[in-house]
Order: sequence, then C-alpha cells, then structure tokens
Amino acid sequence: MKQAKAKQQTATNKAPGDVRVISGKWRGRKLPVFDAEGLRPTPDRVKETLFNWLMLHIDGAIVLDCFAGSGSLAIEALSRHANYASLIERDRKLAAHLKQNLQRLSCSNAEVINQDCLTVLAKTAIKKYDIAFIDPPFHKNLAIACCQALETNGWLADNAFIYLEVEKELNIQLIPSNWLLIKHQQAGQLAYRLYQRQNHS
Repeated sequence: MKQAKAKQQTATNKAPGDVRVISGKWRGRKLPVFDAEGLRPTPDRVKETLFNWLMLHIDGAIVLDCFAGSGSLAIEALSRHANYASLIERDRKLAAHLKQNLQRLSCSNAEVINQDCLTVLAKTAIKKYDIAFIDPPFHKNLAIACCQALETNGWLADNAFIYLEVEKELNIQLIPSNWLLIKHQQAGQLAYRLYQRQNHS
C-alpha cells in the first residue's frame, strides 16, 4: 500500500499542480498553475537558491519577469517586498490566470503584460528594472535575444541583476559583454546563472 501511495504521489508531482511561495509575507501560500503545454515552473530548490543569492537586493526592487509562465519568480520577489513587478506572458489564458493569482494574493503592485516578450522588449524602455528574470521555454532561441534586447533598449537599471535559467547546452557567448557572471549552478537538464550589469565605461 505504501509503495502504491508513493508512486501515486510521484505521478502527482509531475503535474503542474501548484507553486509554493517559499518566504516573505505570503510564505507557504500555494497558487494553482494553469496546465499549459511546455510550462515549466522553476523547481523549489532552484528558486530557493536564487532568492538566497538575491537576498540583499529584493526589498524595494522593481522586477521584470520576462517569460512569466506560472509567475512563480515574480510572486516570490513580491512576497519578499519587491516594490513592483511586471510579468510578461504571451499566452492569453496563462496571462488571465496570472491576474487571478495576483488577485488571490490581493496584490496591487504588479502588472501582467499579455504580449510576446521579444515584441515588448524591442521597444525603448519607459521603466528601468533592478532585477530581470529570464526563464524562457527551452530550445526556442529566445534567451539570448531577450538578453540582448534588455541591454540594447534600456530596460535595466545601473547594476541590475539578471537571472537566466536555460537548457544546460545553450551557448551563452552572446550574452551582453557588460554582464558579469556572479553565481551559477546546474540542476539536471537546466543551468541557472545570476549576472550583474556593469556600466559601460
């Protein structure tokens, strides 16, 4: 019986299910995840590592979640007292679900932008962000283009932090040259890195 139950739980864990807020004002809250093809929320262990890296920089930050998906990263940042978050999500149903989850949290300091991320970032920025999360669908050639657009079109504040979560085999040589890699790890098929933007001299 125990083995059967364990197998059942393992199968359940493979489904999108929900995402859990790890820390902050919404600590322990679980939010439902919309079951969309290719949606891959950041694993809890990876998310915990990331926010340990960013611990001293979240409070008061303006955050951009470039391929929001479940919204897990932006919501974790808001829970830890980020000042504001913009969540970009192309899929209409996912974007609507993100808005519902923000309403569940009574969150008023976030916006959901229901557009293609690269289309949004191709425009000159009207706001500069202190932290950007880049966690695109794998194998779609989106990550590097996103990084370049953020830098080229002025979306990042001086000394901004950029989190990049991609397939481990991705060639990252075309990352903007003024982004300094400060942390990096690998978990299974994904590689995750934290950069800090350096001002051009």
